Amino acid sequence: MNYEKLEKNIVDVIKEQQAKLGYMREKVRLYYPLSSLNHFFGTGENAEGMARILEEFCCRVKDRLGNVKISENSGRFCFLIPEEGAEYVHGLAGEGDFITELIDLVREHGCTIGQIRELFEAHSDKVCFEKTDNGEFDYLLRFEDDPQDEYVYCFKDEGCHMTYHRFLPEDYEEFGFGE
Repeated sequence: MNYEKLEKNIVDVIKEQQAKLGYMREKVRLYYPLSSLNHFFGTGENAEGMARILEEFCCRVKDRLGNVKISENSGRFCFLIPEEGAEYVHGLAGEGDFITELIDLVREHGCTIGQIRELFEAHSDKVCFEKTDNGEFDYLLRFEDDPQDEYVYCFKDEGCHMTYHRFLPEDYEEFGFGE
């Protein structure tokens, strides 16, 4: 079983959280639906089967994320990352991290989709940019050539500011946004 994609996502989500809220050495709770976990592993497990997979995951990441605790309720899994996990992720963050730059830009009053697109293009020559018509978001951007950032970024123009959500490609499709 390859646990790297899930670990990377956990690290990415904590980095995003720390960029938005600031770093504190504290526990972090992350929630994943069963379907997303199955996407990470390329499986079709039920909750019981996924719980067994995640037991091994906790062992594999212990030296980096600490003693991760996972609970499940109605197909929704809660990952409790201890303080040392948050500290580990904080140590990975650096100047020029794309997510930090994106958050700083989106925080600005009057941020435009043009500025956001320029930021993406400053990080890659191969950026997918689409105007969407799904009722939830106005624009989609993603990197076409970056295996370290395979997310689909969806933006909504709220008039005086932009908001965004970041999805795994499989989750984006499953939610039906791509239709």
